[in-house]
Amino acid sequence: MSFHGFRITSVGAEENEISLLRSNASPVWFLRQRLTTQRTMVYITEEMVRGRAEHNECEIFSLEEVSLHQQDIERIEHIGRWCRDLKILYLQNNLIPRIENLGRLKKLEYLNLALNNIEVIENLEGCESLQKLDLTVNFVGRLSSVESLQCNVHLAELFLVGNPCTEFEGYRQYVVASLPQLKFLDGTQISRSERIRASQGLEEVKRRVREQEREYLKTRAREKEEARRKAAGEEKGNEERRPGSDGRWYTDINNTVPALEENKENQEAEENMKKVNPDLEEEQREREFWHTPCSFTPESRLEAHRHLEEKKRAKEKEKEKKPKAPRTLITADGRVMNVNEPKLDFSLTEDEENNMIVLDLGVYRHMDTSLMDVDIQPTYARVSVKGKIFQIVLPAEVKPDSSTAQRSQTTGHLVLSMPRVEGEINVTKAVTRLPRRSQTRNSSSPEDNKRDNSAPQRLEVDPSKSTAIDLANIVTKHLSTKQGPLETFRTDPPPASGPSSSSEGFVDDSDVPPLI
Repeated sequence: MSFHGFRITSVGAEENEISLLRSNASPVWFLRQRLTTQRTMVYITEEMVRGRAEHNECEIFSLEEVSLHQQDIERIEHIGRWCRDLKILYLQNNLIPRIENLGRLKKLEYLNLALNNIEVIENLEGCESLQKLDLTVNFVGRLSSVESLQCNVHLAELFLVGNPCTEFEGYRQYVVASLPQLKFLDGTQISRSERIRASQGLEEVKRRVREQEREYLKTRAREKEEARRKAAGEEKGNEERRPGSDGRWYTDINNTVPALEENKENQEAEENMKKVNPDLEEEQREREFWHTPCSFTPESRLEAHRHLEEKKRAKEKEKEKKPKAPRTLITADGRVMNVNEPKLDFSLTEDEENNMIVLDLGVYRHMDTSLMDVDIQPTYARVSVKGKIFQIVLPAEVKPDSSTAQRSQTTGHLVLSMPRVEGEINVTKAVTRLPRRSQTRNSSSPEDNKRDNSAPQRLEVDPSKSTAIDLANIVTKHLSTKQGPLETFRTDPPPASGPSSSSEGFVDDSDVPPLI
């Protein structure tokens, strides 16, 4: 398999920066890739090691075990000086290309370097107590480099699964014969009979292994040279490339114009498709990247890693551009919303005996109280739990100054006791009344113009123009002399004593009541 489409800017352990270059990429894509792949290397820092020493009270000088896996580390350093008593070191799933700076770890017993970019086993002679070495899925092609482990007399287990050297003919026999102290190779126990068979004919096995190793190194060098040549040709082609979309040189005048017109039509069609579906180009790029065949090399692993890293940065930028809208707690018209962001269980009860409202909030049991903030208002209660808001509308008005907040030591629940206001006024929603319609007859008097439309209007009637019958003075007034049924009766009172001449002819009827 040939090495496909990579440019190696530095191969040594001091500078391990590799930039990606696709042979069929456009100039704009190439420049964008060069900018995105120029990234700083990840080194082992004191803060990184101290942050993983919590079980040792953050002391690193007496640390015996440290895990630095999945940190994108590209070089081993400082560990041998900071952690002299280290016994277990996890460095799997990083981007380490070389084993170095571990010679001072005299007490190191287990070293895990699986899923890295290591090509040679070296610089472990100083690890006198090393018992287990894991190099699973690396790029060890120099099988003869396992002889450097002969100084590690306590080495009992070695893992080389997934390395190119495991495909060599006589691989297991060569390793078993070269390392007599081994007890397990790739998880399989080495029996005494296997060791005896491995020692027989060892010279012939070594000769075959060295021949295969030389062929592998030649292939590896050819792949690197091809990658350099493709990278240099791609750069030169980008500088000298004509505006044509396919990058070809057009020497025939008769064929140039139709070809340019065809390319222009293709570009317009592609632009229209991009306008309809903006993510089409990104999906096509992603599909081409993952479906393009390539050899399994340290460069291809770095390419996949940085491609994923670029996508991660793009997603982070999209999140920064689109910040999350804050949750609405109180609407514009003053209405309080019920919110439960931390998704906590709660109960809201009314204590009639003590005239108070009790809120029981199921806060996490082992969470520190300093991470909570309580705010009680007359009509609602708000609790902030690790930055997440819990808010609830109260059924009655309470006294915030007399309210208390207590935390249960057994369950961790937060209990808010809020006494109700005596004679509280239940707030109702205000109803907006429309103004009354104006009368069809417009008033032109100045008094009517001065009236307030918002005040209630009352109808007033002039007493002199009343048409109702007034019965108040019906008795005191004299009857008129008009003819009628009472015309023969007199309304004047009789004389005080003795009969009078004027009363002659008067007949007293007992059935008729007297007039008063």
